[in-house]
Amino acid sequence: MKLTLRISILMAFALLLWAPGCQQYSKDYQEKAQNPEFLHAGIRRITDIIRHDIFPPPVAARIYTYSAVAAYEALAPGYPEYQSLAGQLNGLKPVPKPEAGAEYCFPLSSIAAMLVVGKQLVFSEENVENLEEKIFDDFKAMNMPPDVYERSMEYGVQVAKHVIAWSKTDNYAQTRSAPKFTIDTKDPARWRPTPPQYADALEPHWNKIRPWVLDSATQIKSDPPVPFSTEKGSDFYKLALEVYETIKNITPEQEATAWYWDDNPFKLEVSGHLMFGKKKISPGGHWMNIVGHACRKANADMMPTAEAYVRTACSLTDGFIVCWDEKFRTNLIRPESYINQYIDAEWQPIIQTPPFPEHTSGHATISAAAAATLTGLFGDNFAFTDSTEVEFGIPPRTFSSFNEAASEVALSRLYGGIHYRRGNEAGNKCGQEIGKYVLQNLKTRKDGASSTK
Repeated sequence: MKLTLRISILMAFALLLWAPGCQQYSKDYQEKAQNPEFLHAGIRRITDIIRHDIFPPPVAARIYTYSAVAAYEALAPGYPEYQSLAGQLNGLKPVPKPEAGAEYCFPLSSIAAMLVVGKQLVFSEENVENLEEKIFDDFKAMNMPPDVYERSMEYGVQVAKHVIAWSKTDNYAQTRSAPKFTIDTKDPARWRPTPPQYADALEPHWNKIRPWVLDSATQIKSDPPVPFSTEKGSDFYKLALEVYETIKNITPEQEATAWYWDDNPFKLEVSGHLMFGKKKISPGGHWMNIVGHACRKANADMMPTAEAYVRTACSLTDGFIVCWDEKFRTNLIRPESYINQYIDAEWQPIIQTPPFPEHTSGHATISAAAAATLTGLFGDNFAFTDSTEVEFGIPPRTFSSFNEAASEVALSRLYGGIHYRRGNEAGNKCGQEIGKYVLQNLKTRKDGASSTK
């Protein structure tokens, strides 16, 4: 179904549900609409669909970012102290402006824009439609004038169309038909597929995606990997041996940390001749959930919440682009492959090795980027409790700061047996630089302030 037809059906459905003959309209609907839980619900539903449809982590971050940009841009006209991201995000031209002098409910416009964009970028559109019915019913219950409702919905759709058109120029479509990654079977230092799937390399051309705030995939570079060697006593061998011995002597707390930050969108379980998959939240989804925790704790209003989501999402997406450029340029062998060949053929990691090169850790990179951005928004030493993993049977964890959580992420990849310490530390360092750059160069408030406080 084409986008225009879907939007027409959405609008028609919304208006048909309007109570005919209602003449007395609420005077406080604008205040009721300023509820950030609408944004939290939209992001959460997008997270659920990303998990259901098994989008890879870099692609998932792209979905979050376009949806968050649409929500922010459709909301900003109602808040004079905030400014558009047009001209700041690469390739984003000024979005349509609301009609001068007309009354709008911009929170409704924001949610409509987010959901229209989200529906365009995922597979399970019916899940978005179910949320639309619930959220739009909540807005109708506010009893705002029908012309305001219709005008606000239309404006949200206009912004969504603008963002969708922008999304089609980021080279994503071109990377869908790019050639498969060629495995170097002659160089022992290079990545090769790992069990149990022995899958092809994931998103090898992601560095061709247009960045959001950075000027290129190479603007911020990671520290290089340690020179490869199979010699016992070499620095590289010691790194691999550390991974090996960590898993052989894993403590319960270390193992729990590895599983807490596993965030593998699709884990293949193998039992004899049976294979089945387990779907979990993506690394970016985990951090978007942390944004929600932080906003609720800070009692952030609607606009600061939209600001936090869009800034964090941009840090995540640019983090993935930089990291994937480094991964496929260095093309470094994973610990599992190295250890099996040079140390212990029977050794296995705690968590499943993902299908792409080792250096640097993607989770460490994007977590540090998100943490740096959130620290700039909410302050250092902002303690929070993260309950993201409760639905997977893992208890909540409390952190004294976003950076503490990001540091734990980096260690978790060593504890899980899928990264060398060097890849974790280089990723954390690079991610911090990315997050700080996004925080400093993406201006949301006209006075230049960036804190949600």
